[in-house]
Amino acid sequence: MSELIDNVRRRRDLLKHLILQLHKGEAPQAVKTQLIRLLGSVPYGEVVQVEQELISEGLPEEEVLRLCDIHSAAMKGQISQEGAKVAPPGHPVHTFRKENQALTWEIEALKKIFESLEKQTDIGDINDLIQQLRLHFNALRDVEKHYQRKENLLFPYLEKHGITGPPKVMWGKHDEVRELLKAAGEALLNINRLDREEFKSVTALLLKPAVEAVEEMIFKEEEILFPMSLDTLEEREWYSIYRQSLEIGFCLYDPVDEWRPETGIDEEPETGDARVQLPSGSFTPEELNAILNTIPFDLTFVDRDDTVRYFTQGRERIFARNRAILGRKVQLCHPPASVHVVQKIIDDFRTGRQDRAPFWINLKGHFIHIEYFALRDSEGRYLGTLEVSQDLTGKRSLEGEQRLLAYGTKKSEG
Repeated sequence: MSELIDNVRRRRDLLKHLILQLHKGEAPQAVKTQLIRLLGSVPYGEVVQVEQELISEGLPEEEVLRLCDIHSAAMKGQISQEGAKVAPPGHPVHTFRKENQALTWEIEALKKIFESLEKQTDIGDINDLIQQLRLHFNALRDVEKHYQRKENLLFPYLEKHGITGPPKVMWGKHDEVRELLKAAGEALLNINRLDREEFKSVTALLLKPAVEAVEEMIFKEEEILFPMSLDTLEEREWYSIYRQSLEIGFCLYDPVDEWRPETGIDEEPETGDARVQLPSGSFTPEELNAILNTIPFDLTFVDRDDTVRYFTQGRERIFARNRAILGRKVQLCHPPASVHVVQKIIDDFRTGRQDRAPFWINLKGHFIHIEYFALRDSEGRYLGTLEVSQDLTGKRSLEGEQRLLAYGTKKSEG
């Protein structure tokens, strides 16, 4: 046993030495060559432990953050996943990984667009590709909810287990990704006013670095963070993360599996007959949910901060919704061509210039009425926006009267 401990200690000391070489300016490929020759591969847990030790020994977190991507470049392909646990469907780590798959699809699509833009000369084709670029970057910005769940749910538990340095460093990288995505989004708003050479410059300086930063974070999560977290957290802690995740929302993926720990877990006390009290009556949460999902139209609620917080789940939805939109800015849930309309409605509601905005469209032979309502408190302060969508096709064809009981549709037999 002592020999095994000595070997682990020597390996960590050697890894620490190699990382410090990077901080002294050694080329990542040279360090990688030494890593392969001296260590072969490094268990995922030791990468975190060594980084934690370096910070504890006085290496500034800012320095670790600055060279974080260089560390990753030197260790890509050399991190061993032997013995790593597998998260079952519905588990928070399973959801994180499904989100990473969806993000990876967006990244691959963006890379193909970059390649196509470099080859295209036809203005029409270029404009079409730029539109696709905007759509995929909008999707990529949904990574915000993925990062928020890490920062607000996962990192606090890691810190309780004494793992403090790596979460701080990773949070710093999140902020870098946020800045890159924000800058890329602003550049894409003005892309039509750029000539071809300017566009190439924007792509090289903003768009590609933003994509690469998201991709780099996926590598850090998959190879190091998630395996280490599965080893560290207890099931009751994962269950707490699981239960709180919906409040923040999901990124480009809506979990379909419920998850409960295999070991017994104490549930929160039942609320019994707890009711939602309103000025004109009350409901149990179950009753309220049934009512909202039974009314013959779709509701979507966007709060005062422009964040999607709720939508009904009736049996016949007019527009597709999934829980991945919860916690997302409403501007990012619309195609770039219509965002300015959404923004104007919200601005007019917020300032009190308007209180409702109706639209109606023909959709696949159906007459669809869509109306937005400003929600305000008793003193007129803006609380958010309610979208109400109805299929009025059948009602538009009504004539005469119906005074006798006649059920509109036959209830299907189970």
